[in-house]
Amino acid sequence: MVRRAYEKPRERKNKKLPATPAEAFHLHRQAQSQRARTLGMLLIPFNADHSIPLRRAPDVRMACEEVYGTATESYIASLRGLQGVIGAHEWRKNGVEIPVLSARIHPHYGVFAPIRSEYIGLVNEAPLPAIIGTQSVAFDIGTGTGVLAAVLARRGIKRIVATDQDQRALNCARENLTRLGLAAQVDVMQASLFPEGRASLIVCNPPWVPARPSSPLEHAVFDPESRMLRGFLNGLAAHLEPGGEGWLILSDLAEHLGLRTRAELLAAIDAAGLKVLGKIDAKPNHPRVSDTSDPLHAARAAELTSLWRLAAK
Repeated sequence: MVRRAYEKPRERKNKKLPATPAEAFHLHRQAQSQRARTLGMLLIPFNADHSIPLRRAPDVRMACEEVYGTATESYIASLRGLQGVIGAHEWRKNGVEIPVLSARIHPHYGVFAPIRSEYIGLVNEAPLPAIIGTQSVAFDIGTGTGVLAAVLARRGIKRIVATDQDQRALNCARENLTRLGLAAQVDVMQASLFPEGRASLIVCNPPWVPARPSSPLEHAVFDPESRMLRGFLNGLAAHLEPGGEGWLILSDLAEHLGLRTRAELLAAIDAAGLKVLGKIDAKPNHPRVSDTSDPLHAARAAELTSLWRLAAK
């Protein structure tokens, strides 16, 4: 079913190509949504102990327990949903190797896996603001798995407050930071963006594409109307210590797709009472960069991930 749903249709002669990168993106998202709906219609039964009463069915009890908790009666779920549950279980069990930590980060279901290593490298390499030497406090906004909070802790920052609004992310971050022996340095708390108080360094890696997510996991990738990005920028100055910096980690993929311009980003930074101190870029090396069959290949091939060093005016 999955293979057939993702099978490429035969090319028609004189097929009209998308007029703009933005049109190509929206057509791509529409096709993804249609395939997801189709695959979501294929349902399978489960017993109350999360086992599947079908011949040759795999043992998915542990994977389902992690996501659904203890069940009290039989139920049905989509095959596509089960594939996501199994995939998340494997990520959680095996983890993602993070070279700068010399350790693995273990994502939970519904929490974005840190497989794009270039943005982690940027946070590890960027020069810390001088004020960190005397006021060693940082905020990690939208912590997810806790990977950036862990990088900051390993860089010697004495106290870090990591926030997220998703309880799954909070549980995931706490588990990872405990496993790494960093729980004493990092306070993980629920907040839509900023915790109370000020910090010498505030880091945020918001969703990079201003579009509507179609599943909970996509909230880590798609940010409708750039709400989280604008919320971070508009609140940053009020939460920075004098001499402090805000680090915005952002891909320019949206610019190459025609969904946001560089001028709009700079205008948002300026309107928030911020100035740009510098910018560090990294070229992504994920497989899609070289996949010429990807309908968004041109944009992905041109993409840069940047760490913007911001300060209050």
